Amino acid sequence: MNANARLTTLTRIGFAARGLLYIVIAVLVLRTGRAEDQSGALEYLREGGGQFLLGVMAAGLAAYGIWRLTDAAFDLERHGSDRRGVFERLGAGASGVVHLFFSWQSVRLMRGVALSGDGTQEGTQTALQMPGGWALVIVGGIILLAVAAVQLMKAVKGSFLRYIDPSIARRPWVQWCGRAGYAARGLVFLISGYFLVRAGMEGQADEAGGMARVLAWLSSPFDVIISGGLLAFGLFTLVEARYRRLHDVPVDQAIRRATSWS
Repeated sequence: MNANARLTTLTRIGFAARGLLYIVIAVLVLRTGRAEDQSGALEYLREGGGQFLLGVMAAGLAAYGIWRLTDAAFDLERHGSDRRGVFERLGAGASGVVHLFFSWQSVRLMRGVALSGDGTQEGTQTALQMPGGWALVIVGGIILLAVAAVQLMKAVKGSFLRYIDPSIARRPWVQWCGRAGYAARGLVFLISGYFLVRAGMEGQADEAGGMARVLAWLSSPFDVIISGGLLAFGLFTLVEARYRRLHDVPVDQAIRRATSWS
């Protein structure tokens, strides 16, 4: 198996790892009322699955992150060069960085390091200590609101289905899992973006919050509805792990080029 094939296989494992995180987040809310984000889901998996599962998660999430960053750099998914395509590539790059961070957190958990609290609040606190940091926080919130709009548009249009094998994408349950999942993610980003804008305007980092704070903030039955959507997104991502059409990352070509230069 060449380097391209190995990375593609690990990327599919990364899709599965990503889906598992969303399923854990949703199940914790639905069964226990416990609100967590992806970092909290990783800690929960360490308690139940141990080092081996975290190792698989770390490898898969790292491969997924690399694949997303490569997509941002080389347009693997054929997004195009128009404004929409550029925005999608920027989103792919941001997703790549985030999932590499989750991979790093998995490794830290394997080494017995406890993860810190809400990363969004910590990042907001750091930004607010900088000159003009309040404006940076507001801009970050506006970006999250824009991401929320994109997620909601995907839910409405079903554009995410073009990446799935057509025979699977036509199945109604796959379509509705994807639509419900993207809608739920869009609403989570929308609320989180609102929190961030408010934190910047008031200069208070504790006003900010990511997915865990959003889920804890929602009252019944909205927390159950959003969690059901996140569960659907996790299931859809497991479908992607098997049936998403992945374009190869040119690993072998890059290695040969680097070798020829040395």
